[in-house]
Amino acid sequence: MYYPIITLFYYIYASNPIHKRDIIMNKVNNHEILKGFLLAVIAAVLWGVSGTFGQFLFHKRGVNVEWLITIRMLVTGIILLTLAGINSRPDLWRIWRNHKDRVDILLFSILGVLAVQYSYFAAINYSNAATATVLQYTGPVMIAIYIALKRKKFPNGLTCLAILLAVLGTFLLVTHGNIGTLSISGIALFFGLMSAVTLAFYTLQPVRLLNKYPASTVIGWGMLFGGITFCFVKAPWDVAGTWDIYTYTYTCFIVIFGTLIPFYAYLTAVKLIGGQKTSLLASAEPLSAALLAVLWLDTPFTFTDWIGTTCIIITIILLGIPSHKSTSSHS
Repeated sequence: MYYPIITLFYYIYASNPIHKRDIIMNKVNNHEILKGFLLAVIAAVLWGVSGTFGQFLFHKRGVNVEWLITIRMLVTGIILLTLAGINSRPDLWRIWRNHKDRVDILLFSILGVLAVQYSYFAAINYSNAATATVLQYTGPVMIAIYIALKRKKFPNGLTCLAILLAVLGTFLLVTHGNIGTLSISGIALFFGLMSAVTLAFYTLQPVRLLNKYPASTVIGWGMLFGGITFCFVKAPWDVAGTWDIYTYTYTCFIVIFGTLIPFYAYLTAVKLIGGQKTSLLASAEPLSAALLAVLWLDTPFTFTDWIGTTCIIITIILLGIPSHKSTSSHS
């Protein structure tokens, strides 16, 4: 279903003269770019599905948000570090021997991995998967603003248009067009926007580490340390909710297909094609989450909500259109 989207964005990227020159000169780079595009979309779709499953567990089975975050981070961290140890044992502990690397991995773990997961699932708990996911994907706008500030360059016309569309989309989503009222609770809006900020941090902060260590090592330590930290908030043995075949199945899906695989795929894509292009392709997530929540869980989604969602998805596409003045370096 999403392969045509991957192909479209790939050819948009390849149409840039600078990128086209690089692709012709290096066939390996060509393969890596396509691989990065594919991994980014896979991660986005899996996250969208897992967010909807999370909504089912919170609203229909009474599963605790903090408990789910603790479990998924601990299990994912242990699995990834086991695989990293098998594939490259020396690299597993090397990240802790350098002071700057230690600081970066701890920041990535707490302010990136833990913060983005908790804020996203908390937003789902207080609203629904569709709204929470769309709000999270105002994150690419924050990435674009950060890059503009870092380069000390005023955003171009497309970026400014993207920012306006993101603001309009968020406004429509949280007010239904009525400036005097919120269609979601204040705490849902807070966690939704926090998930956007932490998504931007999660995308940009670990680039240096990913260029130095395998993605499984970086994400594995980030997940494990974040999970251990969150054990002090909610112990993994303190289980709540109604447990049946659906609860077990959806929890396992969230841990494996909603955490382990997509987080690894997403950061591998960041390593291959850069943070801004990866966040562009991740626009498949709000679309998949919204469609699944509406069709499966009967989540109320008005015409105004769909307009707001469309504005934010267009925002991400606009941010991915290459500038003729851009370079081929990663964001």
